[in-house]
Amino acid sequence: MKHDPRPVGHITIDQLDTLLDSDQHPGTEFYRQTWLERVKQRAEGRMSFPILSGVLMAADLALVALCGFGIQWFYLHGSEILFSTRYLVFTTIVSILAPGLLQAAGCYGTGLMKAVWRQAVRILAVMSGLLLAAMAALFLAKLGDEYSRVWLVSFFVGSSALVVASHAAMRAQMRHWHQQGRLSTRVVIVGGGEPAEQLVASLQENNSSLIEIVGLFDDRDDERSPGAVGRLPKLGKVRDLVEFTRNYGVEMLVISLPLTAENRLLQIMNHLWVLPVDIRLSAHAQRLHYHPRTYSWVGNVPMIDVFDQPLRDWGRVLKTIEDKVIASVALTLLSPVMLAVALAIRLESKGPVLFKQIRYGFNNQPIEVLKFRSMYTDMCDARANRLVTRDDPRVTRVGRFIRKTSLDELPQLINVLRGELSLVGPRPHAHHAKAADRLYDEVVDGYFARHKVKPGITGWAQINGWRGETDTEEKIQHRVEFDLHYIENWSLLFDLQILVLTPFALLKTDNAY
Repeated sequence: MKHDPRPVGHITIDQLDTLLDSDQHPGTEFYRQTWLERVKQRAEGRMSFPILSGVLMAADLALVALCGFGIQWFYLHGSEILFSTRYLVFTTIVSILAPGLLQAAGCYGTGLMKAVWRQAVRILAVMSGLLLAAMAALFLAKLGDEYSRVWLVSFFVGSSALVVASHAAMRAQMRHWHQQGRLSTRVVIVGGGEPAEQLVASLQENNSSLIEIVGLFDDRDDERSPGAVGRLPKLGKVRDLVEFTRNYGVEMLVISLPLTAENRLLQIMNHLWVLPVDIRLSAHAQRLHYHPRTYSWVGNVPMIDVFDQPLRDWGRVLKTIEDKVIASVALTLLSPVMLAVALAIRLESKGPVLFKQIRYGFNNQPIEVLKFRSMYTDMCDARANRLVTRDDPRVTRVGRFIRKTSLDELPQLINVLRGELSLVGPRPHAHHAKAADRLYDEVVDGYFARHKVKPGITGWAQINGWRGETDTEEKIQHRVEFDLHYIENWSLLFDLQILVLTPFALLKTDNAY
């Protein structure tokens, strides 16, 4: 297909939307390039809906508490009961209960995107119910005379108004982010033809589902699978999907193929499971129906879950906090050791103290990893074409010591603070590292699945003895097996367990040269 010479780069999203609306042929190369530029621009500044919902819950708790304490201060100011413990306890209990009940009523889900008045009705119903329950509890406990009725009613009316206002403000902001593409889940459809067309229509009919379909991929030619479904262009074949997913911020792959196409499904799964995304099998057009618990839902469409992102939303936030806090403390405490290592390196041989090497990071993206230089400057192997072996002449005397004790890894705490590494995760490997003269990804099927999470300074494989040289295929296979076990079973406690065990694992230096 001939490429349209009109430029599409360096223009705004609104201009791109105008171009897409004016071009009447979604199957043209110009339309496809314009669409890709729009997808790329809308990938910037992504936000998490569950995290925003959690922030709103915390805000509601704070608003209810501030309302109770504020009314207590203004209404009871000058009274001897101003600082009464019973008022503080009552306000605290209601502040904690309110977000929980609002959550149970669906006030923090995708319902946030619905009309303001619907949200207001739910909120007022919950808060009214909570007021009645509180009054009943006080009556039954014979504590009704202990509380000011004016304060009690003012507290619930004021807190209800504040919560309604906070939800309205959040809804307006979230709709704005949704229009910008910052809040939607970015979905790719795998498959084409009529099943894909039905699936796309079903996903797009619910505007509050926070779904943005960014492309269609299918191996069939245009005769069997048209070059576009509505205004949605076909962007390539399944083999192109790995690169596209990594470069365009895709979060979910939905496969629109029948369950009867078992061999084709297995081929697609084997190709795509290494990606850090959710993979779903659409059950929209399936004749065979399972128990409702079998399905998850994307908008109004039932899905069968195949793979999930290993780290998402609050899990990702907690791991980031863990990394930043512990790395900051460790860097402060270990700075004298790092200064001593740097001085020893500089005294023994000429050249820079730090060694930089490009390695694979999260989602197979290249990162520049920092280490203390352990080799002579003119013998450093930045591409890792040759593994370090016992008594390797390229390694300095200081280098042998810091490699055995893993002191050469300490500068990677800076990588952690930059957000390129985690404290715990699969160790980052150099691009051209080999085992028995074969690249790692040639030795291990699904090798790149270890890049579903950020690489780490230490990891489950290292704790279990797979540290240091990987000169045989068996060693790299075992290392990857432990890495994948970590990814599939991640938890904050698992991370802390690995961090505690790491100093003991460093005592075993058999394979560390």
